[in-house]
Amino acid sequence: QVQLVESGGGLVQPGGSLRLSCVASGSIFSINVMGWYRQAPGKERELVATISSGGDINYADSVKGRFTISRDNAKNTAYLQMNSLKPEDTAVYSCNARARPYNTFNPVLNYWGQGTQVTVSS
Repeated sequence: QVQLVESGGGLVQPGGSLRLSCVASGSIFSINVMGWYRQAPGKERELVATISSGGDINYADSVKGRFTISRDNAKNTAYLQMNSLKPEDTAVYSCNARARPYNTFNPVLNYWGQGTQVTVSS
């Protein structure tokens, strides 16, 4: 149906930057919301940021002013620019899309990528 592939994770020093990308592919009719979530070891998954097809954006308080989510609807791609990274940002970052597959008669479903590791350490 819909596949999500993330890229851009890695190891970065505190204060550094990374840019994550999430490409959606497959039998996509429409994508309503794309977003990024993260899960640190021993913690529950938490929302990082979401962006609607119309450009409405929501951020977790912990990343406001440091992270920027954007989206290219023509490419079915979402980005997460992460600046001023902190050790507490270390987590597996997963892309999420609420998308309608195939045609307008199908319901909107929730899709997840495999995740990409972000490690902030000196």
